Amino acid sequence: MSAAGFALWLFATAAAAADLGVAVLVSADAEWKAVGPAFPDAKPERSPYGEYFFASVGGETVLFFHGGWGKVAAAGSTQYVIDRFKPRQLINLGTCGGVEGRIRRFDVVAVEKAIIYDIFEAMGNSAEAVRHYTTWLRVPAPPVPVVRATIYSADRDLTPSGLREIDARYAPVAVDWESGAIAFVAGRNRTPLLILRGVSDLVSVTKGEAVGNPSLFERNAAQIMRNLLGDLPLWLRALRN
Repeated sequence: MSAAGFALWLFATAAAAADLGVAVLVSADAEWKAVGPAFPDAKPERSPYGEYFFASVGGETVLFFHGGWGKVAAAGSTQYVIDRFKPRQLINLGTCGGVEGRIRRFDVVAVEKAIIYDIFEAMGNSAEAVRHYTTWLRVPAPPVPVVRATIYSADRDLTPSGLREIDARYAPVAVDWESGAIAFVAGRNRTPLLILRGVSDLVSVTKGEAVGNPSLFERNAAQIMRNLLGDLPLWLRALRN
């Protein structure tokens, strides 16, 4: 790229970011893999966390940002997006695990509360620490069918043994890795956040259908992301209203 071309690109990027309404955060690699094909004309750039690009959705410029998997990357990349791009609204699109009998595969969870449950204090009160990292979220009137629910985040997949461990305390419906961290950071920055996650696989106290079966998760994640991206213009309209 010539010096003049680079200067033009830099100006265009700064102009897009200067009036940024919405930033969409995507965590897992398998989730992000499905985003690019939906925007074939996008020109990806690199951040310390992953790729990002700007695209027009419903006549609005939207930042799509790959933040990375797990709570550490989720928290760091959320703060990075807020500091660098200053969006007025954050949206997190992705997947989650669901508890069999409480939710169905491919249902979309609109998160009303995010709880980081894998906090264990040996010198203090674990329940108090969990409450500290719990975030309530406002969900607009849904333009498509969703399940309003609390999501439970931990740096681990939910397994049958893990479900047996936490079921009596939480009776979870949906679980993931990143929502709790993203919600906490957004809340600390007073940046509105909408979390939409589709159920990629189901877990019961006797079986987890994605345990040892990553291809099932990858296949279902691709379908979920296509569905969420297809509904994104409707959600943007709901947020504006």
